[in-house]
Amino acid sequence: MKLKDFTKVGNPATLFSAFLYFDMSFMVWVLLGPLGVHIAKDLGMSPAQKGMMVAIPVLSGAVLRVFMGLLVDRVGAKRAGVIGQLVVLSGLAFSWLHGLHTVHEVYLLGVCLGVAGASFAVALPLASRWYPPEAQGLALGIAGAGNSGTVFSALFAPVLANHFGWSGVLGIVLMPLSVTFIIYTLMAKDAPGTPPPQSLSKYFQVLKQRDAWWFMLFYLVTFGGFVGLASSLVIYFNTQFGVAPSVAGYLTAGCVFCGSMFRPIGGTVADRVGGVRALQFLYIMVVLAMLGVAVLPTSLALSLSLFCVGMMAMGMGNGAVFQLLPQRFQREIGTLTGLVGMAGGIGGFYLASSLGLSKQLTGDYRLGFIMYALLGACAFVILFRVKLRWRSTWGSPEVARARV
Repeated sequence: MKLKDFTKVGNPATLFSAFLYFDMSFMVWVLLGPLGVHIAKDLGMSPAQKGMMVAIPVLSGAVLRVFMGLLVDRVGAKRAGVIGQLVVLSGLAFSWLHGLHTVHEVYLLGVCLGVAGASFAVALPLASRWYPPEAQGLALGIAGAGNSGTVFSALFAPVLANHFGWSGVLGIVLMPLSVTFIIYTLMAKDAPGTPPPQSLSKYFQVLKQRDAWWFMLFYLVTFGGFVGLASSLVIYFNTQFGVAPSVAGYLTAGCVFCGSMFRPIGGTVADRVGGVRALQFLYIMVVLAMLGVAVLPTSLALSLSLFCVGMMAMGMGNGAVFQLLPQRFQREIGTLTGLVGMAGGIGGFYLASSLGLSKQLTGDYRLGFIMYALLGACAFVILFRVKLRWRSTWGSPEVARARV
């Protein structure tokens, strides 16, 4: 669909609200990563504990996406978003006022921040249900570009922590989150014609279909890589190359920007050439980038370039996956968004925690990157095997208007 035609359909106010909610939620979801160097120094964390600190919000967000997806289908996307934002605001306010004094208290905050990561299961269905099949790639690409919020964390959190302390940053982020809550409450609307709630058992019948599991794997690689790196790169650049936390934040922001801004481009490309074809090429880029980081000579410039390429491919891959998903599972989009999002979060948890373990057990991060490259290769092989069946069986008149 051309841009001029896209502006004539859907609900721009709701699309903007979904983007803003997603953006600010992702900003705080990965907040412990950019603050990780400061927190680890104050609390005396080991490399494995640092990896777990940034991985717990990702895992919590992954699990909670399933519940948020169910909540979307039961009470509507808008109400689910309001509930999620209130939980995150309350958790941050308590942590700021009470203070975090132990590693386990930081872990508990990470669990709460996972609710922000679960915003994925709300923002995408909220936007998706307003747009026709041929516009899904662009609409969900725009809404999904809210993962650019991770750029703000990487850019500003380390600098603010230098001036106000990392605990003070927890209070500062309450301001943009509160503004976002007001805008979302006033502007977001649920689309008409939303499918009625079903019994709980029916939601999970979709897991009997192999395609649901393949989508979970595909997103595990693309989104898992994106959020895992977004959470870990400040610590990685600081540990591997000795750069200051604020500089590490700027480098991380550059990498995350590539992934975030290219997500809608990935959706648009998938609309034009087909999601399968786009994903195949992007998986090759992800595998080569992660292997390059692992096996090529260690250099800050080279590593930064490879991370930018890898994050760009992951971001575009996120858009391509969600160009395909609504075509295959239109009625179950809320539940599938939660399940697929959960898989993506698990991928991020695996990457972030494995990098910390790799550093502690082997003295460097190579093994963690190699194992993630192998996951990307596995996804490529499976996609290659299922593409002919997908193109021949997704044959409804509505779906035929969009490219597989």
